[in-house]
Amino acid sequence: MNDATLRRAPAAPVKVAENRLADALQQCGDTDFLVANHGFLRACGRPRGGRLLFAHGAGAGTGSPFMRQFVAALAEHDIQVLTFEFAYMQRISETGRRRPPPPAATLVAAFARWYELIVSQVKGPVWLGGKSMGGRIASLLAAQRAVDGLVIAGYPFHPPRSPEKQRLAHWPSVDCPALILQGERDPFGTYAEVMTYSLPANVTLKWLRQADHDFVPRQVTGLSQQNLIDEAARCAACFVRAEGRAR
Repeated sequence: MNDATLRRAPAAPVKVAENRLADALQQCGDTDFLVANHGFLRACGRPRGGRLLFAHGAGAGTGSPFMRQFVAALAEHDIQVLTFEFAYMQRISETGRRRPPPPAATLVAAFARWYELIVSQVKGPVWLGGKSMGGRIASLLAAQRAVDGLVIAGYPFHPPRSPEKQRLAHWPSVDCPALILQGERDPFGTYAEVMTYSLPANVTLKWLRQADHDFVPRQVTGLSQQNLIDEAARCAACFVRAEGRAR
């Protein structure tokens, strides 16, 4: 990954009208937009290999180290990644006061609004995905409507220390290609736990060696978090290119 991508100072968002978004996304490489009637949208990379609308996790927004590193790594593989922040996370950023996310149905509706805008403006497949909670919300949306595919980094199969509270009920309704990138020791779903689940045949699991929820491996592996983020990004880019289908 190019470290300059992560160090670059943020520029002021570019204001863009909804009906001009397609041109802006095609021409940009790494740009923050303020989309009329929608809000902040960050685009990273060019869509030579695909396009992914990717949501953040419950406790950290688009500027978190994991999100920035994973998105930048995907962009290096010609996947354009579009990220946005749910309203509650925007308020956290503005006030500095933490708050829990709203009910899943509220987040699904917000994700759907961004998705509808993007697919109305661009040509070709638009995949959905997210980190942890964002990935769960993407999968809930995919269970409600046809989408091109899913890429999820660290799916929250259950709350930590509550393996009996599985979040799997909607997955039989997800019929698109889906890739879940999961650490073997993720407290939201370890290798031993998840391998006992019955997931649909269209779901592919990519296990990251001895990694936790943020893809941090045990020191004994000799690997770094960046090593595993890069591995996950390569796998995701190959999956999108191989499994992508036209809308």
